[in-house]
Amino acid sequence: MTTTSLSRSITTPVVNRPSVVAVGTIVWLGSEVMFFAGLFAIYFTLRSVSPGLWAQETAHLNIPFAAANTTVLVLSSFACQFGVFAAERLQPRRSGRVTQFWKWGMVEWFYVTYAMGATFVAGQIFEYATLVSEHIRLDSDSYGSAFYLTTGFHGLHVIGGLIAFILVIGRSFAVKNFGHKEATSAIVISYYWHFVDVVWIGLFLVIYILK
Repeated sequence: MTTTSLSRSITTPVVNRPSVVAVGTIVWLGSEVMFFAGLFAIYFTLRSVSPGLWAQETAHLNIPFAAANTTVLVLSSFACQFGVFAAERLQPRRSGRVTQFWKWGMVEWFYVTYAMGATFVAGQIFEYATLVSEHIRLDSDSYGSAFYLTTGFHGLHVIGGLIAFILVIGRSFAVKNFGHKEATSAIVISYYWHFVDVVWIGLFLVIYILK
């Protein structure tokens, strides 16, 4: 190798290629967008042919409770992002006392995210139980079918995210050295969790607010 070529190889910057896992997740989330777009289309179609039924059944919805539950899920997205920031600086666990949240690592923030996500799911189950007691079921009419299909599939996505958080947290304890691979896993799950958050905001506005 000549001196010129050696100098060129040393000075040439290394291209940082995006993570295959991150790119694959983004592509998969694109397909999820189409899936939920189909659910929205079903909801609007059924609603357009039964406006009287929708006016009657939406009166049973507890909008303040749903708004509080939505707030919990939205705040969980902030906690998730703080966990990602900790993962990016390769800090899996806290460096101070439990009360010093500004020194928390990825694990602590993901614990909070998990707790908020689980609270949201519990709130949704409570809402389902209340509506069923008021004779709004999946097979009761088109409104019940549309309501439980749209919110139910979203709830399953939230549960899937909670399982993913457990796996990422467990992996951080399993490895001896928390590295970029583990940080990438945290970043990828944050993409998914933010997506779930945004979808629910759309569902909340359409189902509970839009008249």
